Amino acid sequence: MKSVLVIGLGRFGTRAARKFEELGQDVMAVDSREDRVNDILPFVTDAMIGDATRESFLSSIGVGNFDLVLVAIGDDFQSSLETTSLLKELGAKYVVSRAKSDVHEKFLLNNGADEVVYPERQLADQAAIRYSSDHIFDYVELGKAWEIYEVDIPKEWQGKTIAQLDVRRKYGINIIGIREQGQDMASVGPDTVLSSSQRMMVTGDKKTIHKIFMRE
Repeated sequence: MKSVLVIGLGRFGTRAARKFEELGQDVMAVDSREDRVNDILPFVTDAMIGDATRESFLSSIGVGNFDLVLVAIGDDFQSSLETTSLLKELGAKYVVSRAKSDVHEKFLLNNGADEVVYPERQLADQAAIRYSSDHIFDYVELGKAWEIYEVDIPKEWQGKTIAQLDVRRKYGINIIGIREQGQDMASVGPDTVLSSSQRMMVTGDKKTIHKIFMRE
């Protein structure tokens, strides 16, 4: 179990706090608005009203005792920046801050954020990739170059085994799972035969995956 401090209870922060708690983490949520704190209190371990740009308030929480601090302030970048900087000064172990633009991202990283999340950009990228092709159903970005995709089976691959296709050598990608008509993901082996009723999870270089699966 991790101890998580979520600062800022707009839609993003509230959703993140509730999800952390759902995943079994010990969550404290903070916001300057009493109504937001009252709304989240039934769903987290603890919640407090306070101004996270005040050093005395953050010190009283003991930010260094949390494994992770998520700065989810989205509507006031100055407050987000000040909070992020103060957290690191006060000994926060790992700070993840929310950005709403590329400029915000740079400033946050330069002022104490260990990592930055950029929900709007990530959602826009995901939507663009998902709806650019009828053959892609979901994806997870692993870094600047690598991704995991859920895709349909190309016609020329259907009826063949993983070993026959030899996609790792030919294309530099790996098939890591198969989903059969909405069922849970199943593992694959060299003798697994691919069919039109399946979807598969593939991982590899994004340019290669796009070339194979972002087809008409």
